Amino acid sequence: MPANLPRARRRPPPAAPTLHHTTAGHDEQDPRLYTPAEAAARLRVPESWLRRRAGRRQIPCTFLGKHLRFSSADLAAIIAAGAQPPTGRRATRRRRHSTGDLPHPDSHGSITPAPDTDRTETTPWPG
Repeated sequence: MPANLPRARRRPPPAAPTLHHTTAGHDEQDPRLYTPAEAAARLRVPESWLRRRAGRRQIPCTFLGKHLRFSSADLAAIIAAGAQPPTGRRATRRRRHSTGDLPHPDSHGSITPAPDTDRTETTPWPG
């Protein structure tokens, strides 16, 4: 059996280049692409909604091979497409009566109860 030989050391993988963020925005040479989870968190929507819309090509997105990504411009376009101008007062829904589950007795005036066919009529006994 061979003597204990020193093991070869594995080198750590090279560090990924860091993205330099500026306060004015991102550089055009180094655009930031967001994963669906990151984009959903930024938009505050469910990731499933974002993936479903991107799969149907209903929102702007970028596919890198089979990988779905969103650029800052994509996110801005999604926000702009979802923005709706104010239209005045919102339509209000009719409020239900808070009397419980039973309808108001006058609300079904045309409905008459069915005759009770199980009962037999009795005649009074002569006196």
